[in-house]
Amino acid sequence: MNRKELDPESSPQAAFGARIRRAREARGWKQEELGERMGYSGTHISAVEVGRKMPTLRFSRSADQVFGTGETADTFERQWREIRHGSLLEGFPQYVGHEGRAVEIRLFEIGIIPGLLQTPEYARVLADGDVQRGSIAPEQAAERVSFLAERQAALARTRPPMVLVVMDESCLRHAVGGREIMAAQLQRLIEIAARPNWVLQVAPFEIGERRPFNLPVNLLTLADRSVLAYAESQAQGHVDRETASVVPLLTAYHQLQAEAMSQAASVAMINQLRKGTP
Repeated sequence: MNRKELDPESSPQAAFGARIRRAREARGWKQEELGERMGYSGTHISAVEVGRKMPTLRFSRSADQVFGTGETADTFERQWREIRHGSLLEGFPQYVGHEGRAVEIRLFEIGIIPGLLQTPEYARVLADGDVQRGSIAPEQAAERVSFLAERQAALARTRPPMVLVVMDESCLRHAVGGREIMAAQLQRLIEIAARPNWVLQVAPFEIGERRPFNLPVNLLTLADRSVLAYAESQAQGHVDRETASVVPLLTAYHQLQAEAMSQAASVAMINQLRKGTP
């Protein structure tokens, strides 16, 4: 029997294929048997295992279902996202894999509108700014905007998550892309706030030292009610599942919500700024 050996360290795609093969062989399945379970031909399974064919999102999710890895920290979907979005910050695709399955999402942002609420035009201006500064290539900018659209689309599912967002007032007052883009972005916030599964609040400048965070915060509640946090530096992102560090963040987030403006008052402020956007 011919068997092509792959070095899992040679590329992310090779690592994915080697992992599929290990999981299959551990269960004593032939490629055709795995293919039947996943909805693919044995030839397709073979091509993925040896790195001839790039896995897809559908393939990775099917693998998670068949191998029972869908609710683990190391899913095939996460691995696929790291292959496809290798230009993104290390650790971020892993977070997004959890985000796409979370039942509750809590966000706090300073300075810019959170990504899940951005219009494509607003997101594109931010990405183009990074290109102009030389920090990323034009192709990477396009990838960021495309990836953001996928994240937003993942929230529009049969049972969408509850999304709670607190934005520092600076997010609204930091002009991005000129009058038209900023006005459209503020209008988008008003529309999102009207959705039943979203809560949008503004933390005004007046709360001063009562604001518990000086950095962005991302908190996810998963289907098993466990909570994870995501934080990033300039170099990499990090997913934290440790209760000792995540629970204090959740407590501080609740305190932030208590200090922030109500959703009605927040929408009124956004609408006022939209009408007077310079």
